[in-house]
Amino acid sequence: RIQILFELCHMLSLTRLRLLPPSTSLIMSTAGVIDTNIHNSVKNLNLEEKCPEGTGKSGKSGKPADGKSSKIALKCPKGMRDYHPVQMAVREHVFDRIKRCFKRHGAVQIDTPVMELREILMGKYGEDSKLIYELEDQGGELLALRYDLTVPFARYVAMNKIRNIKRYQIARVYRRDNPAMTRGRYREFYQCDIDFAGEFESMVTDAECVKIVCDILESLEMTPFTIKVNNRKILDGIFEVCGVPEEKFRAICSAVDKLDKESWEEVKKEMVEVKGLAEDAADKIGEFVKRKGQQDLVKDLLKADYLGNNKRAVAGLEEMRLLLEYCELYNCLQYVSFDLSLARGLDYYTGSIFEAVLEGRGSGEPVGSVAGGGRYDELVGMFAPKGRSIPCVGVSIGIERLFSIMERRLKETKKCGVNVLVASGQKGMMKERMKLLQELWANDLAAEMAYKLNPKILTQFQHAEAEGIPLVAIIGETELNKGVVNVRDMDSRVDCEVPRSEFIAQIRAMLEDKK
Repeated sequence: RIQILFELCHMLSLTRLRLLPPSTSLIMSTAGVIDTNIHNSVKNLNLEEKCPEGTGKSGKSGKPADGKSSKIALKCPKGMRDYHPVQMAVREHVFDRIKRCFKRHGAVQIDTPVMELREILMGKYGEDSKLIYELEDQGGELLALRYDLTVPFARYVAMNKIRNIKRYQIARVYRRDNPAMTRGRYREFYQCDIDFAGEFESMVTDAECVKIVCDILESLEMTPFTIKVNNRKILDGIFEVCGVPEEKFRAICSAVDKLDKESWEEVKKEMVEVKGLAEDAADKIGEFVKRKGQQDLVKDLLKADYLGNNKRAVAGLEEMRLLLEYCELYNCLQYVSFDLSLARGLDYYTGSIFEAVLEGRGSGEPVGSVAGGGRYDELVGMFAPKGRSIPCVGVSIGIERLFSIMERRLKETKKCGVNVLVASGQKGMMKERMKLLQELWANDLAAEMAYKLNPKILTQFQHAEAEGIPLVAIIGETELNKGVVNVRDMDSRVDCEVPRSEFIAQIRAMLEDKK
């Protein structure tokens, strides 16, 4: 009966839309009778009309059945945020500095999808794999939001059979972490990556990664900072001489990586009680991870019998010696610390690793890590045909903490990118303001005007001051007759008359003086 009912409804609707042939229309001519029969059939079937959740009886979204309006909690998802105009001005400033540094080092830009096949991401991040945002089945593909930009880059290199590239990428990544937004830890955040893929001389590109981090932090005036460096080969050698079974290397490395957040006692407890490591082995590791230095520490470790005879450790120490030597040539050694407690918990690192930490801003306490990276020579081979490996090294600038510091520091940063406000204090000047505005736009200068026929001059000045617009170009009858434009510097409150023929050149000069 239900099937017959649906067929009747369908035929009725088609008849009314004149989509059925005339013969059928003739049969359906008594539409009113059919409508009555349909109504009676529904009534006899005792079917209840159901409304979608959150709608009224009519099925239309809006008020629920009780007639009261529903309220939606207006907020961003947990661990995510909006950015206001002042904050966006700060972000653009930081991105600009970072991009300029990447380009200065010869990097080219690429982009990759925000989603990857789930199998591409899984098994690359050690214990942090649980933080990956997995998505529901999307048309037969199991997908996940990217956790970082490194694994998608390795997939990109393998898929496109690239043998040599120096690339940068600035994009959002996602982690199902417990956010601490006051400390700059989010679930959605930007990373700025630069990576070198290809066969190069040992430690040359690794040292350049360290240099790039130094250049960026110096350009943003983030001193003092420290760049901690270590090598996975040295760590594996330490684990070996301390009696750690090889199958536990990555698990113990993940525990050591927590030393920047937890005390040694807490880390040791995890090694012994959770990871199943013998207590004497954990104590031996503790003696190593407390040490830091530069070339002096490299020499001491090479001389020590317990580590100097281990092939893995010696290979890593030779690489560290070269890295520190090249950092000195790049004039950034003063920021570098060879720190044996640095581990970097991600599974794909195979050699040098580094992490930049901002020192306390007056309190003496570290602000936290703002950059990290290292060498991952085997990651591309996981995706490439026949396991063809391409050595890679790179660094990622995790800039949310930089943003929070810059937001506090640059409160006077312009809210918009406008450099000139075109204004007038007289009536009937809107068309003249529009002409001047067009002249500025045609010369690639950011400018705007009040969108009123006769705005008050005081209101226009107040707008320029509130928005951080540095120059106001004033046009009126007097200026038109004299062939000049009156330009006010909003910082000094000084006005100057500029000949119309020199207007653009003078505006450029005044803006250049403000940089």
